[in-house]
Amino acid sequence: MTVDFTLSPPRFAETLIGAALTLDGVGGRIVEAEAYDADDPASHSFSGPSARNAAMFGPVGRAYVYRIYGMHWCLNIVCGERPGGAVLIRAIEPLWGLEAMAGRRGTQKETLFCSGPGKLCQALGVTRAHDGLSLTEPPFSLLPAKEAPLRLIGPRIGITKAADTPWRFGLAGSKFLSRRF
Repeated sequence: MTVDFTLSPPRFAETLIGAALTLDGVGGRIVEAEAYDADDPASHSFSGPSARNAAMFGPVGRAYVYRIYGMHWCLNIVCGERPGGAVLIRAIEPLWGLEAMAGRRGTQKETLFCSGPGKLCQALGVTRAHDGLSLTEPPFSLLPAKEAPLRLIGPRIGITKAADTPWRFGLAGSKFLSRRF
């Protein structure tokens, strides 16, 4: 079984729930993701290509990394049949490299390691240097979920445009979500 990066952003986000994501061996199981596409006013690609969002208009299966609020990195995976689609990885369940995550996050509480896009990037060591890199080659690894877990679906969070679009997906029962559904 392989990851299908050509799926539409909402469908791809849904299939990422339960997938294993690592960066240099540090990571875990994706438990929350949000979809964005080129026709979506909340997407960085909505206004077309720019220096910041160039990865969104390149090959699928690549990382799109950007800074939010001038302080936190966010990791997206470029996807879809047409340019401009990506899925924001909002939270993972930490499974590998826990000591590295604890050191980077400054806490021993595992529920605080990766329960939000900024925390996740800090815990995994994601920076702008990872923008445009393939998720199928080192330093990244992305393996599909072994089985389809019970997923939650709801509106995206932390945005003002198209906030009611139900393109936020999560793992039912996970204590590692960024926010409850």
